[in-house]
Amino acid sequence: MTVPDDQQVVVVGAGPTGLLTALGLAQQGLEITVVERFPGLQDAPRAIVYHWSSLDGLERLGLFDDAKQAGFLKQDYAYRVRKTGEIIEYGLGALEGRVKHPYNLHLGQGALANVILAKLQADFPNVRFLWGHEVTGVTQDDTGVDLTLSSDAGETTLRGRWVVGADGAGSAVRSALGLGFDGMTWPERFIATNIRFPDDREGWAQSTFYVDDEFGAIIAKIDESGEHGLWRYTYMEDAALPAETVAERLPRFLASVFGEETAERTTLDSISPYRMHQRSASTYRAGRVLLTGDAAHATNPCGGLGLTMGLFDSYALIETLGAVARGRAGDTLLDVYAELRRTAFIEKASPRASSNKQLVFHSSDAAELDEQLELFRRMSRDSELAAEVLYFTKTLESPSLLAV
Repeated sequence: MTVPDDQQVVVVGAGPTGLLTALGLAQQGLEITVVERFPGLQDAPRAIVYHWSSLDGLERLGLFDDAKQAGFLKQDYAYRVRKTGEIIEYGLGALEGRVKHPYNLHLGQGALANVILAKLQADFPNVRFLWGHEVTGVTQDDTGVDLTLSSDAGETTLRGRWVVGADGAGSAVRSALGLGFDGMTWPERFIATNIRFPDDREGWAQSTFYVDDEFGAIIAKIDESGEHGLWRYTYMEDAALPAETVAERLPRFLASVFGEETAERTTLDSISPYRMHQRSASTYRAGRVLLTGDAAHATNPCGGLGLTMGLFDSYALIETLGAVARGRAGDTLLDVYAELRRTAFIEKASPRASSNKQLVFHSSDAAELDEQLELFRRMSRDSELAAEVLYFTKTLESPSLLAV
């Protein structure tokens, strides 16, 4: 494939955030190259929940119907407390009549990436892909950015007027720029699994937070394919245990949570152990390079706020960078993007995700846990309160920056 020497925008990373950004910019007529170090899309178990507040953006980009068809919509939530047996149920039905999409979308992020890629390849010849190319260097001047790329064919250089780093928490773009990634790494290991087990289990919502300081888990349905539904079961273990034998320890967790009979009827589709972080880049803009998604910030997955933040980053960057690249706004608008998105993560998303983790996985203090759960008990009885609390994820979105 021939790539012009001077692309308007180069997007590094073909995950959902990078592909969304490429799509939104391509829809404005810009010439885009997507660079991905892997030979194709990746589908390791990761985020699966798209909060109601992010679905308007998918619709604006023409993706909502295809994404809905690939996944499914749901409203129910539940907290299930192991020590007491208490089940607290509430749902997004409280948002009906208040918002356009009063439900969440469940869809593996790899599946969403496939939906976006299909649209890009079918409808946008102004988007090109360089698969199997890894960024090893970044230099820039007043007119553009040079990326040094390494592939099986050797080393090449690609120049773009602007570069978007959407290449994950281990971002090569961020590293090459020498930007800090400040914060902390949690001492535990998280394990995301895709498992199939019977759906005929009473008292389990399609999104369940299983509260316990030993067997805590986040359990959410992904789809209804196969004899049994596919579920995401995410739990935590001591990071000192060998990662290579993590699958051998999974049955103990499943039996402890669901009982031996259900555990025996469970099959494992995939498993992915990983470390959790609460980190943010020191800036989300360095000259002509912008960071977005996990390249800009990383959070533990409790509450699904990492992917939500990535989507909102993308929506904001599509608008701002699109306007700047087309000469319709000055580049100081990108400073506003960088500051607002960083503030949203540091002041809202990261603290809330940390609080969620504490509740689900570190609930040894009975009095403190009871106090924290009271809010959800009240939400189950009071739809006005439920709507108010559920609106939190909408506050993670930046307003139209063209009006700032």
